[in-house]
Amino acid sequence: MNRLDPAPAIPSSQLRSAVDWAVVSRRSIRAFLPTEVDRKDVDAILDVARHAASGVNTQPWRVHVLTGAAKDRLSAAIAAVDDDPSQAASLEEPYTYYPLDWVSPYLDRRRKVGWDLYGLLGIEKTDKARMHAQHGRNYRFFDAPVGLIFTIDRVMQAGSLIDYGMFLQSVMVAARARSLDTCPQVAFTRFHRVIASELAIPDDQMVVCGMSLGYADPSRIENSLVTHRESVDSFTTFHI
Repeated sequence: MNRLDPAPAIPSSQLRSAVDWAVVSRRSIRAFLPTEVDRKDVDAILDVARHAASGVNTQPWRVHVLTGAAKDRLSAAIAAVDDDPSQAASLEEPYTYYPLDWVSPYLDRRRKVGWDLYGLLGIEKTDKARMHAQHGRNYRFFDAPVGLIFTIDRVMQAGSLIDYGMFLQSVMVAARARSLDTCPQVAFTRFHRVIASELAIPDDQMVVCGMSLGYADPSRIENSLVTHRESVDSFTTFHI
């Protein structure tokens, strides 16, 4: 639908339920079915997401869509570095995503989601090999048929990353509206030089994150993970 077209006559309660469902049902999926995603659905998702808000309409997002052999080549190139300790040790992040010094409650939440996931998969804390293998599944986009790599012009500043977050959320919500699932993945950023080389991304572009897109595999135990969310009262102050 062109954004200038009149809105369809949808009952407000039905519209509210549909939007709320798309937001609340979004989860990070870590195992996908091989079912192909129609190119028209990918186009439609990005067409919706492009209407995300951005400061002074800068629209700082750039998207690389990978399928088939192109996705496999990128996954293989990253895995070759990830599985080589000497190469992996030289990797550096393009920007600081996580805090340099973790404090409570953020450290507690981070640990809980990690051990909840590994607990479902039966991976012990001391099993470094299985941890590495599980983490490495990120770079195969968890076997999703579509991989997305998001970049931003390096001249943009921190505010544009706020804009980018709204765009990414719009992508994920629009995917849910089409019964598709996603997993946003900052794990890709360490491999930004490998990604830039494989996808011919110019030096003036910075990798923001990756994302898996496809249909969740309901038979996989890791997809039963539901993360705890704090109540509204715990993070909200009303000033009257």
